[in-house]
Amino acid sequence: MYYVYVLKSLKNGKRYVGFTSKQLNARFKEHNAGSNKWTRENRPFINIYSEEYKTKTEAMKREKFLKSGQGRKILDSIIDK
Repeated sequence: MYYVYVLKSLKNGKRYVGFTSKQLNARFKEHNAGSNKWTRENRPFINIYSEEYKTKTEAMKREKFLKSGQGRKILDSIIDK
């Protein structure tokens, strides 16, 4: 399974959209541990949204969409800021 997820920074309210084949809890721990420069500078995070997909291609398409202008508007409408 593949997951598309949205994290919210408790430091500054910024959102992070990503996808993974790992279990979500394990991936969130990596982000909160500062697994890359952006997450290290904006942690801690909470998970605010996730979706599950059967294929990597589907998950990648959805991640790309949610990072687009229209996708951000949809996230705004389904997630309380």
